[in-house]
Amino acid sequence: MVYIVSDTRIPFWEIMGRGVKTGADSSGYTIDIYSSENSRKRELEFMAKAINENVSGIIISPTTSSACATILKLASSAEIPVVIADIGTDGGEYVSYISSDNKEGAYRIGKVLVKALHKRGWENGRVGIIAIPQKRLNAQARTSGFMQAMSEAGIKGADIRQQVTFTYDETYDYTKEMIEKYADLRAIWLQGSDKYKGALDAIADTGKKDEILLITFDAEPEFIKLIPQGVLVGSAMQQPYLMGQEAVRAMDNHLHGKKVEKNLQLPILAVSAENIVEKLPIIKRNVLGIEREK
Repeated sequence: MVYIVSDTRIPFWEIMGRGVKTGADSSGYTIDIYSSENSRKRELEFMAKAINENVSGIIISPTTSSACATILKLASSAEIPVVIADIGTDGGEYVSYISSDNKEGAYRIGKVLVKALHKRGWENGRVGIIAIPQKRLNAQARTSGFMQAMSEAGIKGADIRQQVTFTYDETYDYTKEMIEKYADLRAIWLQGSDKYKGALDAIADTGKKDEILLITFDAEPEFIKLIPQGVLVGSAMQQPYLMGQEAVRAMDNHLHGKKVEKNLQLPILAVSAENIVEKLPIIKRNVLGIEREK
């Protein structure tokens, strides 16, 4: 098998890659993992390589949903089955789509933020969003669910800025710009997790450390400490390690002529200081990919 992933420099994708690898190893498959490093050109090059090698199956976490449609067309012409692991596609045929319930997860973490704002008497403040690219179906679902929670609570929105480079500097600059533009900004929702330090540093450098909350999507190992400490309000945590394993399971079942669920949505954990101790075992394994403690 081959796993073509958007960018393993981002921890979420690295963890999913480990889930794919574990699943492949336990099922007796050889697996090559190719990181596109967020480049559509590299993604197509890896796709061509997989076709030339006539692999048994391709698992894809595409750079964008439109790019995935192109990949599916190429795979169909080569008669190679494809399982999509997250992000989604604008069209095309696939064996199975393993995803998270992004809309519900974002809605639930939005409710966590609403509760935190009300607790501080900040319900009249604004919330800014630093988003992953909205061309992705999962991104659209996240924004929709979160905005629903804000709308129901009457919380006003500030800007939504879309990540392009996925760097510390980009996140820092977006956060600082929103803070300077909106005097009533009370929270930032980061639609990813790995550049959370950029947002925290911008909040601190503008003298707003105790005035603006940060809430995220996905998880980093440090969040196990930062959420109970109140540095982060919480995070909507997908289960990338489990998603990777489920993607391999779906491909394996297909190759053996077994029934495969066309669209499998895994739940997202809305984690806050109130429930993190209870959810820690599942966070360590399915979210962070820690099979056993060192």
